[in-house]
Amino acid sequence: MSILVLLENDHGTVRPSSLSALAAAQKLAVAAGTPGEVDAVLFEGQQDKGHAKAAPAAAKLAGVRNLHVVDGHPTAEAAAPILVDVAKQHGASHVVAAANAVGKNVIPRAAGLADSQPVTEVVAIEGADTFTRPVYAGSALMTVRSKNPVHYLTIRPGSFETSEAAGSGNATTHQHQPPHTPQARLESVDITTSERPDLEAARVVVAGGKGLKDAERFKALLAPLADELNAAIGASRAAVDADFAPNEIQVGQTGKIVAPELYVAVAISGAVQHLAGMKDSKTIVAINADPDAPIFQVADYGIVGDAFEIVPELVKAIKAV
Repeated sequence: MSILVLLENDHGTVRPSSLSALAAAQKLAVAAGTPGEVDAVLFEGQQDKGHAKAAPAAAKLAGVRNLHVVDGHPTAEAAAPILVDVAKQHGASHVVAAANAVGKNVIPRAAGLADSQPVTEVVAIEGADTFTRPVYAGSALMTVRSKNPVHYLTIRPGSFETSEAAGSGNATTHQHQPPHTPQARLESVDITTSERPDLEAARVVVAGGKGLKDAERFKALLAPLADELNAAIGASRAAVDADFAPNEIQVGQTGKIVAPELYVAVAISGAVQHLAGMKDSKTIVAINADPDAPIFQVADYGIVGDAFEIVPELVKAIKAV
């Protein structure tokens, strides 16, 4: 028995959300009574586009026993059978991936091929077959006991601390080619690069809403604060719909789920779908001109006022520390 984890390439390193999935896999291995028996599948991406390989870094991850490297960037239809085959090869009891765009696309397909019911958005592991996940847009938590012979899981990256022992492993590497899938073909991949932390794994997130008026002022107000805090930048769905920010930084039920140590919500009213994506943050600071904004109901610290006056003063205060 082993735990199989899905890893992703992030410009030559393993994506931070994948490291959280690895941490969850290691916790599952302990719960299943097989500590240390964790295997991994890594999708390398489009090497012909100049992307660096992440396999050397992945092979050194502490606690990874076997690393299966898949060349290229397979579609979800091609990736799913690879996961199922490798899981059978190692007799895996669990298959784990981060609850991001890739994990949400691949894990349900793999579970379907294995005739299993996936358990998604896991935030806590109570036992080898018992998991906690949010329901009702994050308004409640449900404890789920799965009777599947193989458990297919997606985990919320912010809920699992990444391993601090990265770099000390020596996994055995196996190479794979993605299978041909006539029903789907990958045409191209456009990757947005940023020097900021990965939004889903960032320790600090600064997010803006539609109250920031337009795209120019959204960036001009949030970037200096994010720079001082070494933070990732997020946005509400209303801000994304208004073209203030790109879709890939949307936080919420229909965007990315984050749980940083500090979440600064600037001019975000706090719609239910947005709260579902950030309410698990350790500390929430809300800045809004409306004292009745719902965001204040989940905030640890609230500032009522004009964000265009408060945020620059906040930046000055941080620089003065």
